[in-house]
Amino acid sequence: MKRKLSPTKSIENLVKLLRAKPSPPASLADNELLRIIYDRRSVRSFTRQPIADDVFNAILEAGRLAPSTVNLQSWTFAIFDDNLWQQTFEHSIPFHANRAIIVIGDYHRYRTVLEDFPDCPLTEYTIAVINASLAAMNMNIAAEALGVSSVMLSETGRSGLLDAKYLREKMALPDGTVPLMTIVFGYASGHFHPMPPKLPMENITIPGQYQPTETTVMKSWLDQMIAGYNVSHLGSSFQKQLEIYQSKINRAETDLRELVFYKERP
Repeated sequence: MKRKLSPTKSIENLVKLLRAKPSPPASLADNELLRIIYDRRSVRSFTRQPIADDVFNAILEAGRLAPSTVNLQSWTFAIFDDNLWQQTFEHSIPFHANRAIIVIGDYHRYRTVLEDFPDCPLTEYTIAVINASLAAMNMNIAAEALGVSSVMLSETGRSGLLDAKYLREKMALPDGTVPLMTIVFGYASGHFHPMPPKLPMENITIPGQYQPTETTVMKSWLDQMIAGYNVSHLGSSFQKQLEIYQSKINRAETDLRELVFYKERP
């Protein structure tokens, strides 16, 4: 995919980005929880202000209490401050965040007591991804409610699914566990964080049967993605980042097949 925008088109799409805002029903515009959810942004620049232990523990508790399939709780949260991250990975937490949680899909734990559980690795992996992702979102929202910003990472600093094999080795994780993402937390540096380009509601909802989205809508979304990325990542480009992802995804596909479809059960 190589799509370049003219200067005029770039400006037009940046204006669209800056004008975008959530659209809650007027009757619920003052709902505090909805405001927190709508205002949450992925932040990649943090101050040096530390996160207090009680605040971080409250975020973790939100993850612990997340819903899960048959209450399997197929997740593990690896928690780090910057010192432990440095010891483990030999560099700082990405974006100089204050705390980090590696969210792990874990179908190893419940197999220690459910010995006759069906041997269905793809289904188990998928359930673990669903459950752990719900827990991750709970922690994101809890952090936002407490004034703490965050960003979910899948690749930056070898911190997520695209480097699952590397993380498994670094953290000595057993079969039946897959590192899915890292959430880094801190207090945002700056207060203006535009809403990333979102598809219109009518393009992500369907009346029972699947309806394809018009190509013009998808191209408009892509143009806004390109314009926003190129401005916020000086010295790089959306195209360069996409090429990095493509390369890592190809390698991750091989690694994940090995991790998920291992021959012997724990």
